[in-house]
Amino acid sequence: MNKNSVFFDEDLDYLRKSLIEHPLYNSMNSLSDIKKFMEIHVFAVWDFMSLVKNLQMNLTCINTPWVPSENSLTARLINEIVWGEETDIDKNEVAKSHFEMYLDSMNEIGANTNKIEHLIRLVKQGKDIFKIIGSLDVSEEIKDFLNFTFSVIKDNKVHVTSAVFTFGREDLIPNMFIEIVRKIKLENKSVESLIYYLERHIEMDGDHHGPMAMNMITTLCENNDKKILEALDSSKLALKKRIKLWDHIYEQIK
Repeated sequence: MNKNSVFFDEDLDYLRKSLIEHPLYNSMNSLSDIKKFMEIHVFAVWDFMSLVKNLQMNLTCINTPWVPSENSLTARLINEIVWGEETDIDKNEVAKSHFEMYLDSMNEIGANTNKIEHLIRLVKQGKDIFKIIGSLDVSEEIKDFLNFTFSVIKDNKVHVTSAVFTFGREDLIPNMFIEIVRKIKLENKSVESLIYYLERHIEMDGDHHGPMAMNMITTLCENNDKKILEALDSSKLALKKRIKLWDHIYEQIK
């Protein structure tokens, strides 16, 4: 097995294709549908940042006294991704994370943010994340998605976290969202903040962050068969969790 075999796995490609071609995209025909989508999807927007920050913790030095990172290339890659995701510029040229931009978009179209804001309050109180997830008044599909993300983080295998981030999340964002953008632009020309958020993701993840993430996972797997298999298995599971979440949203909209 060579270091690039993970990129050409048939099962992984099939799952990616299933997600990119999911009927959810064509099911959103009204502003009400978009609200339902965002009220569920916002949890995936939020937990994405925990994957990013976990990678930053593992690939850079965030302690004092400072010491150089073991791999300056992966440190640079993740720092650039964090910079873009955590402190981008919104449509009013105000520095905000992409999560905060998403909340602004939800507020603009009148989507309910109470549940995600409740989650943020509990996290700020320092409660155990798995207990928080269990206590949420949300669907089991959302809980399952969140539990998987934080289980990956808890296991703390950097090549696995990087694979879940790259193949299960970052690599898919442009392909998934571009379909939604096209639909929204045709049907709802007034949702400016959401369109800006989606187009920023397409621009940054497709043209910049996506290729950077690919370089990162290749470097971290080190052409090691065991690491590649672990990364591949976790990537497939991440995609299955996302498909399950998409199925849930689709059922809610139908």
